[in-house]
Amino acid sequence: MTTAAIKKTSYNWRVADIVVAALIAVAGGVIFWAWSQGANLISTPVNAVYPPLSGLYAGGWMIPAVLGMLIIRKPGAALFCETVAATGELLMGSQYGTTVLISGVLQGLGAELVFAALVYRKFNLPASLLAGAGAGLFCGLNDSFAPWGWNIAYTAGDKLAYIVFCAISGAVIAGALSWVATRGLAKTGVLSSFASRKAATEPVFS
Repeated sequence: MTTAAIKKTSYNWRVADIVVAALIAVAGGVIFWAWSQGANLISTPVNAVYPPLSGLYAGGWMIPAVLGMLIIRKPGAALFCETVAATGELLMGSQYGTTVLISGVLQGLGAELVFAALVYRKFNLPASLLAGAGAGLFCGLNDSFAPWGWNIAYTAGDKLAYIVFCAISGAVIAGALSWVATRGLAKTGVLSSFASRKAATEPVFS
């Protein structure tokens, strides 16, 4: 098989890819909505200790981006899943209004850029952690510097701390958990028609 044929097979979206990506995104929308409710519960105690620590909770909003790419393994999967998930949260009644869509696009883009930098050929644990951190970085920057950012009044030091915490949360919650979930799904055989079907036996670091 030629290199061109391999690339076409790897990068061309099939109906199955679109359907599964949509399912991940829809489930992600529900997760987003529930995660937002949880944010309300932790905001008061966290703010009493050190407000930027709230960034450590942000990773849950980035799961669809990393999980979608780890399963689909096609260009655009992270951006698609995260954006559609954000749309789902908006339709369910997001407390963040339409800004949730902007957050979804940026977080999906943060993860997408990491996988793109790896030429969509690395889906191991380090790649997942980096993608989650990338999504977290874009989340932190958006929250801290966009006109609609909720912590735009933070000092420069607190903004930096928040961004770092978001990146850490993205790496651990979205990156590590999505990687573990993908391996678990692969073991059940439900990913048999996807490039991620051998995820359970793929090397962790190479």
